[in-house]
Amino acid sequence: MIDIRLVREDSAAVQAALGRRGVDPSEIDELVELDSAHRARLGEQESLRAAVKAISREVGEAKRTGDVTRADELSAKSRLLGAEEHDAQIAAEAVADKLRSVLLNLPNLPAAAAPDGTGPQDNVEIRRWWPGQATGASEPVPGDHQRVPHWEVAEQLGLLDMERGARLSGSMFPLYRGVGARLVRALTSFALECHAEAFEEIRPPTLVLTETMTSTGHLPKFSDEAYHIERDDLWAIPTAEVPLTSMRRGEIIDEAELPVRYMAVTQCFRREAGAAGRDTRGLLRVHEFEKVELFAYATAAQAAEVQADIRTRAEALLQSFGFTYRVLDLCAGDLGGSSARTFDLEVYAPGCDRWLEVSSVSWFGDYQARRAQVRYRPDGGGAAALVHTINGSALAWSRIWAALVEIGRQPDGSVRLPDCLAPWLGDDLVVPVP
Repeated sequence: MIDIRLVREDSAAVQAALGRRGVDPSEIDELVELDSAHRARLGEQESLRAAVKAISREVGEAKRTGDVTRADELSAKSRLLGAEEHDAQIAAEAVADKLRSVLLNLPNLPAAAAPDGTGPQDNVEIRRWWPGQATGASEPVPGDHQRVPHWEVAEQLGLLDMERGARLSGSMFPLYRGVGARLVRALTSFALECHAEAFEEIRPPTLVLTETMTSTGHLPKFSDEAYHIERDDLWAIPTAEVPLTSMRRGEIIDEAELPVRYMAVTQCFRREAGAAGRDTRGLLRVHEFEKVELFAYATAAQAAEVQADIRTRAEALLQSFGFTYRVLDLCAGDLGGSSARTFDLEVYAPGCDRWLEVSSVSWFGDYQARRAQVRYRPDGGGAAALVHTINGSALAWSRIWAALVEIGRQPDGSVRLPDCLAPWLGDDLVVPVP
């Protein structure tokens, strides 16, 4: 959540920043009023508590001097003030709950460097890459044999069975088969090995507490997009970002330990409630998928470099696969709720004739850490400070899988997979037509 002190000290600046995201200024006005009311209630409660303590001392003195009548009068007054203090406490807590609710639903302040804009159409393409670019080759033009959507190719080659997946779990739950299943496993193994020298591998739980989902900003605002197991009050994670953000919840980390880097491969679950039309074909939009996530805690000074490193790693994987891809700098109006700055990586899939988002690399400032209370102890001493969190997919496999099948399709209908996956696929780098 954003720092209430920023709202208190310069509400106009907060209104201007969140206005870039389409937030109504009246929401900040409400926040200012709630904060003022909360502090007033706390002041009232503290005054009453101080009065009760003062009277208690007078009661003790009256009893010591044998003035029973005065002691009884003061005790009665103390009880009345105690009841008023209790009421003031309840009032303060009620305002605090409302204040927290408003804060939890407000998005992060966008970074000053994030482009202005209201939606995807305003995102800025800052880079495009394709095989042979460094030696002067033109951007490749896909052949007709590559302009077949992956769901048709995969069905012909026995790699993907969406019909049986739907029979088991409902629509948009994929079922991979044979080499198709091995391909997902190979992609995961390849990515984990690529990052192992710098990132500690974590295998977190797939089901998490409400508090864990709240720490990243997925709750309460995006509850409709998540899978909730009501009986146990547990949530199926939409990304490994959720458990990784809370791994050090409530802890104070030594600054010398930062940046702390974690990676995790997990199943990810998303309702994709708004999905409709052609996005539901094949693997373009699914409810369950596997993803390798890179995550870091860092200081404010380290954050930009850490974000750049994660982005470089994700791009290196795309280059290993021989993809044509582009890097987008997301505008303020298209940022995820918790993000201050995000770069999306999109791969061109010729069969779908679409750019597919395969990674988002985001810096959250201290927005998530304030919710999770993850802090660090500065080397030079002083008060503990909130860490900054950074994360990025490297990579999410459903759309990577789709792009590999479409781009790798050969004129005879077979599919050729990238050589970098040979250690895990061996002779199955070429998937023949049955």
